[in-house]
Amino acid sequence: MTLFGRTFDGAEIASLISLLLVLVLWIGAWRGNRDWTRWFRGWEADRKERRDAERAAEGGDAANPPPGAPRGPWG
Repeated sequence: MTLFGRTFDGAEIASLISLLLVLVLWIGAWRGNRDWTRWFRGWEADRKERRDAERAAEGGDAANPPPGAPRGPWG
């Protein structure tokens, strides 16, 4: 095979094919991670909406908790 005036032997052709396959693998992994992140953000937003609705139904104000209420993960 000749490309740009250079002749490639079998080993070089195999390495080019393997590099292209690795690129396809990385793109697939990136897309999967991106889709997972998008799903998780949507799920988290839905969960927050349900939690805020439950708090509002109980009579508490989710936006302005009382002064002595624990805040953050450590209280």
